[in-house]
Amino acid sequence: MRAILALICVFLQTVAAQRTPTISYISQEQIKDIGETVELHCSVQYAQEYPVLWIKVNRENVHEQVALSTGTALIIRDSRFALRYDTASTTYQLQVKDIQETDAGYYQCRIQISVNNLISAEVELQVRRPPIISDNSTQSLVVSEGQPVLLECYANGFPPPRISWRRENNAILPTGGSIYRGNTLKISFIRKEDRGTYYCIAENGVGRGARRNINVEVEFAPVITAPRPRLGQALQYDMDLECHVEAYPPPAIIWLKDDVQLSNNQHYSISHFATADEYTDTTIRVITIEKRQYGEYVCRAANKLGTAETKVELFEISTPNINYPGLQWASAAIRYDFLKWLYATVSFIVVAITL
Repeated sequence: MRAILALICVFLQTVAAQRTPTISYISQEQIKDIGETVELHCSVQYAQEYPVLWIKVNRENVHEQVALSTGTALIIRDSRFALRYDTASTTYQLQVKDIQETDAGYYQCRIQISVNNLISAEVELQVRRPPIISDNSTQSLVVSEGQPVLLECYANGFPPPRISWRRENNAILPTGGSIYRGNTLKISFIRKEDRGTYYCIAENGVGRGARRNINVEVEFAPVITAPRPRLGQALQYDMDLECHVEAYPPPAIIWLKDDVQLSNNQHYSISHFATADEYTDTTIRVITIEKRQYGEYVCRAANKLGTAETKVELFEISTPNINYPGLQWASAAIRYDFLKWLYATVSFIVVAITL
């Protein structure tokens, strides 16, 4: 009888020894904020004779693995990590405190049976992190009017960021509306009115989000307007002729009269004022007007995309135009002559009324 019992015990021990080690439980995916604490559990069976390890693995590079613990002992020297073993449930609990963004990844519980034989299970730790806009997003563009345009914006973060587009001052987007959602903003036919700053905004509920300013420059041929296409002035007085030029790249601007290009001299003074990259105000001052200086003046602007021009007529009047803001009297002597003329005219009118 004793012999039979002994045989049964040996048989049971042999069966137990032959049972394959297994991982009966592994924690589900964990999602944590930076600074929080996470606990990862791994329960094993029939693994008393084998080492049980926690390893942080890199799925993209199998050679990048960091062993964190073996059995009930930590390998990594980091005070944020702790290991506990529960004998009743044969559970290995890995704790990570003060979670950092770099702690995100896959943690593997492994039973190492032999050099080439192992049993493993993995749990992913996701760390919430604010969006960061990727370098492969559009930074700035220079395009010609009429071309198609593609603006791209990508961002990293967890949860995956949502991308939206806006324009400066909430201007209407070329796609319509003041906001567009998606990684790419497509403009099939860009106009000069579409130039300006576009905002790529990445948000995922973590932090304040991220924003990139994308400057879109649209090259276009000059457009010229004359605010006062006809101006009158008396002989021997000055008068300013103006035109506004809109163009990009900045154009070359000239003034002509009778097909002759004018330049700065004792008769003319030309000035250009760039109010922005695309806007230029140009003025030609006709100095001490003579008879031959009356007529049509041409303001012409040209860049690599085209040429445009407009005309301003200067005609003679008998009474000096002193109300125009750009007027400058030619000299103190002329000012004095005008005052004398004005005084004589008023005196004559008074005398006439008296008589």
